[in-house]
Amino acid sequence: MALALFLSACATAPDTTPLPEPVPTETRLPPLTSRDHGRILAAFGGEYSAPGIDRLADEVLDRLAAASDKPDLRYRLTVLNSSTVNAFALPSGHLYITRGMLALINDMSEFAAVLGHEMAHVSARHANQREDQVRTSELVAVMRARLLNDVAGAEARREAARVSLANFSRSQELEADTIGVALIAKAGFDPYGASRFLQTMDRNAELRGQSQANNGSPDFLSSHPSTPERIRQAVLAARQHIAPEGRPRDRERYLRAIDGITFGEDPRQGVVRGRSFLHPRLGFTVTAPEGFTLENSRQAVTGLGPNDMAIRLDVVRVASSQSLPDYLKSGWIDGLSPETVEAVTINGFQAATAVARGSDWSFRIFVVRFGSEVYRVIYAARDLNAEVDASFRASMETFRRLTSAEAAVKPLRIRTPRAGEGDTVLTFARRMQVPDRADERFRVLNGLADGEQPRGGELVKIIAE
Repeated sequence: MALALFLSACATAPDTTPLPEPVPTETRLPPLTSRDHGRILAAFGGEYSAPGIDRLADEVLDRLAAASDKPDLRYRLTVLNSSTVNAFALPSGHLYITRGMLALINDMSEFAAVLGHEMAHVSARHANQREDQVRTSELVAVMRARLLNDVAGAEARREAARVSLANFSRSQELEADTIGVALIAKAGFDPYGASRFLQTMDRNAELRGQSQANNGSPDFLSSHPSTPERIRQAVLAARQHIAPEGRPRDRERYLRAIDGITFGEDPRQGVVRGRSFLHPRLGFTVTAPEGFTLENSRQAVTGLGPNDMAIRLDVVRVASSQSLPDYLKSGWIDGLSPETVEAVTINGFQAATAVARGSDWSFRIFVVRFGSEVYRVIYAARDLNAEVDASFRASMETFRRLTSAEAAVKPLRIRTPRAGEGDTVLTFARRMQVPDRADERFRVLNGLADGEQPRGGELVKIIAE
């Protein structure tokens, strides 16, 4: 069963409005296999311990299930240790949400909206339909491999099929939105939680895009249709059930549940601090050139710089018997200039460097042997002139072993202080341990519109150690 097909995502008195009719489903959901669960945990950093959210999820899922057309079905939520913003469901009714998404939710109704949306995908059998399509695509690829002995090509096509089938269709997403809004309304939650959360997601994506281009990690808005369209539909759907501000949002209860959860990278997987990347477990650090913004993912550390420059750091397997200059010349990168290959030493570690040139980009490449691993640092520029190349070399000279104090880096966390009567956005922006745009990030994190200020006496979210 392909992992990618499951990426879907996306929160008083009971409402007696009938729910939209989903596609009929069996009374019992298919079982979750340990293989499915294990692959998801491996892809998203493992399970994250969040007892407060677990307790809320049990309550919310019970209320939503009781309000659904299949009250005997039971759903379960797993929190994933990933800073990406995502939630998704398996046909088994097992729901997943990343801690990155939990950090952006602002109240119980928004939390219910996310879970209700994913339950709608299950009840409408969207995941089952996508699973059937992926299995058909995989069967075609396997048969081609057997007939043509084209294993590598078949695997490439199989992966391409998984990616192309990873997203639910526009109609499926809109259907899940409509079912989900009706479900949370019937369960007694504020149905406008769905549109509020979608607005936060839209603003977060815009802010993220301003700071760093999408590096390919799975993200809510990268696998969903036009958010403005979904916001409009969510508002219209909510109006069918209750007027705005008609139900409590229960913000404080939710914020208490997420107080202290890790925000951003888990130090065990490496952290970005300004222009520096530190990996406490592996024991090294490197700093990008001036003006770069870094982002860490499970596959690589990537970054964008001024004047069409970029950087990528990853790890590769190189036999201890193979020299690093020979590895550079082994053909893994096109356009390499053999005459530029040279062996170097960086802070006592064996390394090699070279230049590669393409039609639009040029690359200064370093490989360094650190312990039993070989790390590649690839700098890219439209114009690799002497000054730019010197800045890349100077950056690589910062690659070194962490000190014991640096290796003890603490994770950033969501903290939920209470706002005083005179507190403003700027009051809390000064306490935000973020690389830039602290005031904008505070507004997005707390669902505050431009010009809106935190209310005295209410809990707010900030990012701090």
